[in-house]
Amino acid sequence: MRITWVQPEDLLPHELAASRDEGRDVAALAQRWAVAGGDLTPPVSGASPTPASPALRALAAELLDAADALPAVAADDEPDELAALRAEWPTSWSLPTDVTHDRLHGAWLGRAAGCLLGKPVEKIPREGIREILTATDRWPLRDWFTAKGLPAEVAARWPWNRRSAPTSLAENIDGMPEDDDLNYALLALRVLETHGRDFTSADVAQAWLDWLPAGRVFTAERVAYRNLLLGLAPPESARRHNPFREWIGAQIRTDVYGWVNPGRPDRAAELAWRDATVSHVRGGVHGAIWAAALAAAAPVAASVDEVLDAAEAVLPPRSRFAATVREARALGAGADDWERVVDELYVRHGHLHWVHVRNNAALVAAALAYGRGDLERSITAVVSGGWDTDSTGATVGAVTGALTGASGLPARWVAPLRNRLASSIAGFDGIGFDELAERTQALAQPGSGS
Repeated sequence: MRITWVQPEDLLPHELAASRDEGRDVAALAQRWAVAGGDLTPPVSGASPTPASPALRALAAELLDAADALPAVAADDEPDELAALRAEWPTSWSLPTDVTHDRLHGAWLGRAAGCLLGKPVEKIPREGIREILTATDRWPLRDWFTAKGLPAEVAARWPWNRRSAPTSLAENIDGMPEDDDLNYALLALRVLETHGRDFTSADVAQAWLDWLPAGRVFTAERVAYRNLLLGLAPPESARRHNPFREWIGAQIRTDVYGWVNPGRPDRAAELAWRDATVSHVRGGVHGAIWAAALAAAAPVAASVDEVLDAAEAVLPPRSRFAATVREARALGAGADDWERVVDELYVRHGHLHWVHVRNNAALVAAALAYGRGDLERSITAVVSGGWDTDSTGATVGAVTGALTGASGLPARWVAPLRNRLASSIAGFDGIGFDELAERTQALAQPGSGS
């Protein structure tokens, strides 16, 4: 049995990469690990092929402690404290603040459809996705993935996501299957229904322990979950032995905080910050507040440009994350050749792990700009771009679904959902998207102006 995302020998290579990305000098730590026989290559899927010896595992834990103790790099341009973030936010907003059930319903449906489209090819690199689609006569992507007609040698070279394939291909979709990208949205809804808008990071952490199965959390969330069980409260739960602190996890958790704050990206961002700091820092937090701001604007905005403008307004303007999404948006805007856009994104961000926040946010921003508010054009673009396909598909689908509204979404993308969502969170399994929209609207604060 190989438990992923928490073993010291698996975390250390990721920590070395994360520290370098932050500008910290870990050369001496890397040398000690290599001399002892440790592998410097971060495992792709959370666990190295062979367990480490007890001595090597102990050394990895020691080196993780040493990395945690390194001096922090000056990060004036990368603030993640709430007061510093707030200082850069606009003092007024021009977006409408009254939201309809139809557009919230569209947001939930879009999030599910985009996630479902990306599920079978999660972890498959971009070239594999294209080969699968070409072999099944579906390139460029414009419909659900299928195994029908897929040559055996292509299937062997690019195996479907093992957990997802039985429920996310055109021939077997029957409702929205369980997925962490939807579980976190449900959990946010439960936190708001239980604690109201004054919930704390500790409330989020307790909700994880009470409602979220440990086996259904990954990367930074699994590390933070472990840290909570060790007695570390937020924000320390995000910081001990957590090389995934700037990955995508918090960005996939915050849509609901936007949906209940229509037209107020600042309020959405503050709620997202409280959630994100359980498990993430810096860019990981920036991704969470950006996604929440997208979600606050999308159900009331008139265009995808309004949505992107609103989301960029809550970001630290000189941060790497802000620069990333601005540049990616510019690449996608007005583009006719999506593959050339993605080529450029891979040139700029291809060195990052497929679950990192910046490369995936870049793909989301570019796909939203390229898709011009159209759900199909947007979700098929972002999923065909690779990296964390179900998570990016979910975020892009949520934005474009909210812009369109449920009544305007194409039947072929929503009918297979059967108005039914499976979940590993007790009390939500089998719930309908119409009910989720009703409960979300009941929590929304409309008409609050600026």
